[in-house]
Amino acid sequence: MTKLSIFTGTMLGSYLGWYLGEAVGWGFWGAFILSGVGSVGGVYAGWKLAQKLSE
Repeated sequence: MTKLSIFTGTMLGSYLGWYLGEAVGWGFWGAFILSGVGSVGGVYAGWKLAQKLSE
């Protein structure tokens, strides 16, 4: 369950970061950087969710 939660969090965080980068008009590199930041945040959020679910 942990791996699935982390994978899902990474996908959603990455997409959200890319979308926000494009929405504010930062172009490709801005969206790319925010996608990376979103991925890291998604890993953390997925990991915390998996811990909560396993309790």
